[in-house]
Amino acid sequence: MSEPGPVVAGLVLAAGGGRRYGRPKALVEYEGSLLVERAVRTARAVCDPVLVVLGAQAVEVWERADLDGAVVLANRDWETGMASSLRTGLEGLRGLPGRVDAVLVLLVDMPGITPAALTRMAHEARPDALAVATYDGLRGHPVLLGRDHWAGVAATAAGDEGARGYLAAHDAAEVDCTGLADPADLDVPPSAAS
Repeated sequence: MSEPGPVVAGLVLAAGGGRRYGRPKALVEYEGSLLVERAVRTARAVCDPVLVVLGAQAVEVWERADLDGAVVLANRDWETGMASSLRTGLEGLRGLPGRVDAVLVLLVDMPGITPAALTRMAHEARPDALAVATYDGLRGHPVLLGRDHWAGVAATAAGDEGARGYLAAHDAAEVDCTGLADPADLDVPPSAAS
């Protein structure tokens, strides 16, 4: 990150209540750490700065999780859906000192996202960039939002759709991350005992 080039932030969306999961996913343990810790570590491997948006049980998450090196933001409207967390994160980026050219958005419930996938996505970073990771031709995460698009994304994000509508209405580059990460999300607890 000492080389000159675009500044790429990481934004971890971890505010949801985990309705289908039965508890906030930020507090779910996965392979020895909380999902939110894993997402922050993955983002920090490639991005600087890293922001994490908390909501449901935010105080407990903040007390239990190792979020060292991340700027923690609270989304008071987390119950309205992911879009409010995305807006909270984009607003937080605007308030940081220094210039951020683009942000990589990660979801807390996708533990298979890797630094390798983030690095491939970060190659697209510039202020006017829009890019989405694909896996075997299907769109997934992470998503890269150049600074020039933040206001438009914030204005159009609604409910649990996040940036999906904005990306569909604009020419977003598709970046093949097949084999670099597992795009599966944890919607429900595994049936097998942990």
